[in-house]
Amino acid sequence: MSYIEDMGPGTGVLPPRAFFTSDAASLSLNGTWDFRLSPSAAAAPVDFGGDDWDTITVPGHWQLQGHGSPAYTNVRYPFPVEPPFVPSENPTGDHRLVFDLPASWPDEPAVLRFDGIDSCGLVWLNGVELGVTRGSRLPSEFEVGHLLQPKGNVLVVRVHQWSSGSYLEDQDMWWLSGIFRSVTLLSRPRGGVADFEVHASYDHVTGLGTLSVDGGLVTVPELGVVDLPEGQSVSVAVEPWSAESPRLYDGVVHTAVEHVPVRIGFRTVEITDGVLLVNGARIVFRGVNRHEHHPRFGRAVPSEFAVADILLMKQHNVNAVRTSHYPPDPRFLALCDEYGLWVIDECDLETHGFGELDWAGNPSDDPRWAESCVDRMRRMVERDKNHPSVLLWSLGNESHTGRNLAAMASWARDRDPSRPVHYEGDFDCEYVDVYSRMYASHEEVDEIGRTRADMPFVLCEFAHAMGNGPGGMLEYRELFERYRHVQGGFIWEWIDHGLERDGHYAYGGDFGESIHDGNFVIDGLVFPDRTPSPGLLEFAKVFEPVRITGTSAGVRIASFYDHISLDHLKFEWVYEVDGVEVAEGSLEVPPVAAGQHVDIALPDLDVTTGQPDTTDLPTPSAPTAPLATGEGWLTVRATLAAPTTWAEAGHTVAWGQISITEAAPTNPISAVELVGVGDVLWLGPGEFDPATGLLTRLGDHPVEGPRLDLWRAPTDNDRGSDNPEERAWREAGLHRLQHRVIEVGAQENELVVRTRVAPPSWGFGMFADYTWTADGDRLRLQLDVTPDGDWPCTLPRLGLRLALPGELSSVEWFGAGPGEAYADSRQSARIGRFESTVDALQTPYVFPQENGNRANVRWLRIGDIGVVGEPVFDFTARRWTSEDLDAAQHTTDLKPRDRVYLNLDLAQHGLGTASCGPGVLPQYRLHAQKASFAVNFCPSMRT
Repeated sequence: MSYIEDMGPGTGVLPPRAFFTSDAASLSLNGTWDFRLSPSAAAAPVDFGGDDWDTITVPGHWQLQGHGSPAYTNVRYPFPVEPPFVPSENPTGDHRLVFDLPASWPDEPAVLRFDGIDSCGLVWLNGVELGVTRGSRLPSEFEVGHLLQPKGNVLVVRVHQWSSGSYLEDQDMWWLSGIFRSVTLLSRPRGGVADFEVHASYDHVTGLGTLSVDGGLVTVPELGVVDLPEGQSVSVAVEPWSAESPRLYDGVVHTAVEHVPVRIGFRTVEITDGVLLVNGARIVFRGVNRHEHHPRFGRAVPSEFAVADILLMKQHNVNAVRTSHYPPDPRFLALCDEYGLWVIDECDLETHGFGELDWAGNPSDDPRWAESCVDRMRRMVERDKNHPSVLLWSLGNESHTGRNLAAMASWARDRDPSRPVHYEGDFDCEYVDVYSRMYASHEEVDEIGRTRADMPFVLCEFAHAMGNGPGGMLEYRELFERYRHVQGGFIWEWIDHGLERDGHYAYGGDFGESIHDGNFVIDGLVFPDRTPSPGLLEFAKVFEPVRITGTSAGVRIASFYDHISLDHLKFEWVYEVDGVEVAEGSLEVPPVAAGQHVDIALPDLDVTTGQPDTTDLPTPSAPTAPLATGEGWLTVRATLAAPTTWAEAGHTVAWGQISITEAAPTNPISAVELVGVGDVLWLGPGEFDPATGLLTRLGDHPVEGPRLDLWRAPTDNDRGSDNPEERAWREAGLHRLQHRVIEVGAQENELVVRTRVAPPSWGFGMFADYTWTADGDRLRLQLDVTPDGDWPCTLPRLGLRLALPGELSSVEWFGAGPGEAYADSRQSARIGRFESTVDALQTPYVFPQENGNRANVRWLRIGDIGVVGEPVFDFTARRWTSEDLDAAQHTTDLKPRDRVYLNLDLAQHGLGTASCGPGVLPQYRLHAQKASFAVNFCPSMRT
């Protein structure tokens, strides 16, 4: 079994070449195969006959089809680190397919192509051993024409879960095995196109594209190019290709016997004065890292889901993809060409687990692995060289540094000088063309921007999108705009890698793995079912390519496109007063080139003497609920003027809000109601417990609370980092606060409840004074908090919690929405009037945590109970407590109670991105300090 532990590349394989289809015969071998699993290579049967086989779908992973279990690790190898050896307990899956050739199959040479086998495969056809595949996410081709027979061809592939190649494939993902990409039989006609390379550069000064092709004649009818011979070039006027305008020219590379359709994009990539340019213009990556994942199929992603990914990316202003941490299915790159995405194409290489050994024995610097490392680079470059979307070649990920990486870079640069080389681990930039870092803090990025302008700087990973977050994207964007050579980055990552199981999504440890990294695999901008998370909505707003802001003279429309003008957009506005639309229209925007802006006048809003015309506004039915205050907002949207390949006409690309009139002050409580004393205390519409001072009834509704609340169910970012906020909060006991009533003072028209709130075991706490007054149907509460003692940590939140009857399920509010928002992740929330249900307010993070906060709320109605701010508050409403949310491991652990738990907050601590990256920026940290907070309760409010 020495081939399993051979440190070289595969054996018997043909030289790598471009991925393409042609008019030559081909036969897909995808479908149902025979399958059997053995616990080890030694236990695998000697022969491949008999009927004792199960079936399996190819492409696919056997662990997701009832054979064995998935396992997730981020860094650590799940086997002893003893390269190149792997455990004797090495699950081995035999795959068998019997197939016939079509009657028209030509008598020509043929190759058998595997686009991906994890981790190593030994291949036989009709009893003849063809060779061994290594490099799981790279293609392998075998010459088979001489072995084919018209009927009853028997193809057998023995796949081993572990091999020497596993040491090079420690890529922060599920360990899943099998033939997970397509298998194809390809006729290779004599005199056909063996391989080809398209050279299509663009001169932004002359507007000319220069075309040449190695490997055949090329014809491009639209350009008048007919049978351009190999080795000759032609320069013609063209429209360049870019991610913003992915112009492709259809052509054919051909010989006398074979025709290969090609889609040609003209573009030039260069680095000038330390800046990465495409077609002469600086670009900024608004990117994502994309693992291939599907919650049922793992990395065997059906093509329609690859399309779905790209559509979602384009619709949310993503303009770039880093193919972490391996080349994707080759069809994905064709989609990037078509729809328009910049691509960093990354080699199938990561040795992260050696970091646990202080990089001793790391293959990146071991000459015994040199051939395999360079081979992996060669196979990627040759496969993907004809894609205009691919701007940079990446050597791999988290493999430290060493001579083999330098050799890979040298080979790639010699082979393809038209693309720069990327690799994050070369901090000294000895063999790369781009300085790359992951999770550098805002402060460090600013320092790099100020002090290191000799080469482009890219954050290949930043803003870890794990759970609720990431926070701080806005401040990263500001740095990308401040320094010309700081050219954006790639969010980690695109999708949560949850696997469907028992009604929820599973993560590390859910399959009984002895070594795993928990829910660290749940770190995407979209949920496992590809539903956008609030993080993706925030990304779309922060990185929108058009910025709409107010100026002293009107509206500024600024373009942050790199190449195209704003001609493809139209601009529409809506004017709302107190969240109700009173006028709408369109803005006439003159031409705006990439990187430019224009200022235009405000539309006519029928504003008289500074006040909006509110004659048509509905009047609140409850006169004591001050809902109509004359607060006017102009919302301007930039939408697609015509349909594109990725969205319909009218899709919103960007939006901005401008405050036109401020809200009139809320009518103050005049404190005219008298406090009643008896078995209970009552004040206006409220009844209180005379011992605790807690509100027990509001109008006809029983309630519990409100009381000071400082706790939230920690987010993944709260739990992250070397010194997590959660640890400090729990050590301080903030999750088990106790309340001591100092005084319940019933004065003539005021109820004052003085308390001290503190954790057990410690001497610090908070004095919390509740002052209640009433006026008609309104009950006003002012909360005054004063820290007592030396507080050792920040606060998760500062506000009130109360419980309401469970039947109060409808929610309406005027404030920021419609989605959740937090201190450092709130750009995507606009001011308006929104409706929901309590259940729909929840964000179903795969690992339950704090979620659903609505910010800057002027007023809230839940059922018919109203809350009015002085002037604003944040709220969450859910059918379980924060403690329930804290204890849950999966969404199925959350069981609705018969109450609605309502938090009304003055503030919450920010989110940050400390699950892997910097924590909460100073301006978004919540500290214990003296504060006041006031809200009005209305027991029966209609809007």
